[in-house]
Amino acid sequence: MHFFWTFFWTFLLSHLLTYVVSSMSNVAYDFKSGSILGIALSFILFFIPLVLPNGPSEKEGLH
Repeated sequence: MHFFWTFFWTFLLSHLLTYVVSSMSNVAYDFKSGSILGIALSFILFFIPLVLPNGPSEKEGLH
């Protein structure tokens, strides 16, 4: 279920970002570019936990 909500909010926020930037640039809003951006960002967010390590590092005593 968290994959759905991640995709939903990323899709929604990417369309918001596309709308605001296109409005500020005086360019027409394009639904397709917002959708592509939302899907790409969703996949990036899905793969970030796979790349990050699970546990703490071995050097816990160094501060």
